[in-house]
Amino acid sequence: MKNLSSFFKFSIDLDRGIVQVGNFSIQKENIYYLVAIIIKIAMVLAAMYLVIKIGNGIINRYIHKQKDFKFSLDDRKAKTVGAILKSILRYSVYFFGIFSIISIISPKIGITSLTFAGIGGVAVGFGAQSLIKDIINGFFILFEDQFTVGDYINIDDKGGIVESLELRVTKIRDFNGDLHIIPNGLITKVTNHSRGNMRIMVDVDIAYDEDVDKAIQVISDLCEKFKEENKECVTEGPSVLGVSAFKEGGVSIRAAGKTKPMKQWDTEMKLRKEIREALKGAGININYPKVKIVKE
Repeated sequence: MKNLSSFFKFSIDLDRGIVQVGNFSIQKENIYYLVAIIIKIAMVLAAMYLVIKIGNGIINRYIHKQKDFKFSLDDRKAKTVGAILKSILRYSVYFFGIFSIISIISPKIGITSLTFAGIGGVAVGFGAQSLIKDIINGFFILFEDQFTVGDYINIDDKGGIVESLELRVTKIRDFNGDLHIIPNGLITKVTNHSRGNMRIMVDVDIAYDEDVDKAIQVISDLCEKFKEENKECVTEGPSVLGVSAFKEGGVSIRAAGKTKPMKQWDTEMKLRKEIREALKGAGININYPKVKIVKE
């Protein structure tokens, strides 16, 4: 108990400039030095924050105004270049900021610039191989235009919309809302669903006792009307391909066409709804499970 009470003992000697905490004493000069270090570190952190904030603002303004340049990029490529520039800026500021903070505190803790360089060299030696691989592969993805921000892609078993292509990683968000962060060095196979027109396909099942030719004609007329009303997203068709399958209790009729990238899901749902309404208006019943009770 005596040792414990001495640990919580606190006193200040103003004449000698000493602060006593338990068995430890802090000289006035050390207090001034500690406060100076804290202020310097705070100034470095503030400068890092301001540089990143201002740099991101400049990059955003450049990306926004590049549309007016003689040689401009489309929106997706511009966003991708912006993400790369922000990533480079962030990593550069972090590196010089951490180096500055270590330089500030190194004289007190006995770490010289040479020692820090040696420690940094060992750390870089361990991590450089994968880091350089990530960076180089990231630049190849950008320059080869494999995918850009906003594209719908699959990387191995992960699929979703590209949210960010950065210096070291690619971030994609799937349709469940999960964000997948993938190092660029691990990206070897990419399936891009946003290049070229996308196929839409709707299968409609009608009962066996319905007139198939009449159903095909109704759906064909609806497809012609649908194409005229949706020129902004439909690029080809849709048209009736014919009877695609015989199912239990009904015949399946298939209609297919093509739309602009990322429009296929909305277009399919809209076409499916309008086909349903057209068949209902023509008095053609869509197949549905039926239960027949036979009395002996």
